[in-house]
Amino acid sequence: MATQPIIKLHDGNLMPQLGLGVWQATIEETQLAVSKALEVGYRSVDTAAIYKNEVGVGKALKAAGVPRNELFITTKLWNDDQRYPKQGLEDSLEKLQLDYVDLYLIHWPDPAQDRYVSAWRELITLKEQGLVRSIGVCNFNIPHLQRLIDETGVAPTLNQIELHPLLQQRQLHAWNATHHIATESWSPLAQGGEGVFDQAVIRQLAQKYNKTPAQIVIRWHLDCGLIVIPKSVTPTRIRENFEVFDFRLHKDELTAISKLDCGKRLGPDPDVFGSDH
Repeated sequence: MATQPIIKLHDGNLMPQLGLGVWQATIEETQLAVSKALEVGYRSVDTAAIYKNEVGVGKALKAAGVPRNELFITTKLWNDDQRYPKQGLEDSLEKLQLDYVDLYLIHWPDPAQDRYVSAWRELITLKEQGLVRSIGVCNFNIPHLQRLIDETGVAPTLNQIELHPLLQQRQLHAWNATHHIATESWSPLAQGGEGVFDQAVIRQLAQKYNKTPAQIVIRWHLDCGLIVIPKSVTPTRIRENFEVFDFRLHKDELTAISKLDCGKRLGPDPDVFGSDH
């Protein structure tokens, strides 16, 4: 099987382009999923404080015995913890049984609370202290990102946003790229592929390449230069989602999938979502 692609972040750190997401998984499910993923070959795992399953990730990492420098572990600062980012990170590190995380993200801008700039300043300090290797954000729109850069002079290495064939966020993806910010897709399969896997173009490509619809969509993310973290707790799917390095989609096929964009957002709107939700 071809080697998995690696993305170089603007701070020089390297990140696998394909990782495992563990949103909405219990501690037990997470432990099993991460163990299976590491066995298959994944080296990147994405969790968050609010998922309440960092303990499961930590247990799986410890049991697997994969050298720490081969792993890329992401977790996130929840909205209520934007006042105390260091405490939030220390709590996460304890649950993950790690001395540092590879990527620490502000989970939502939560503009009504208006603490994301001060939280970002603290993340910059946490990186300087070595508790985090790279820092970034989730669900930030262009004005939020511009404000971070204007007020601190430090651009996030990465912006993790809802992105799938039905919500392609091309303007935001392009803006990120112009500012050397990597774009990472959450809900990359549109939460189970509803409205995506049954599209004729996806079905035709699956048949052409002898792949599943999920594999076609994951390959689409990779070929668009996106970092992608499909979530699964099913061992066969975890393996299947990783078996996407032996083919590539052609430009006209990427264009055909791009026509599925209808602006369908499945998650909250970052301009209004916050602590009061």
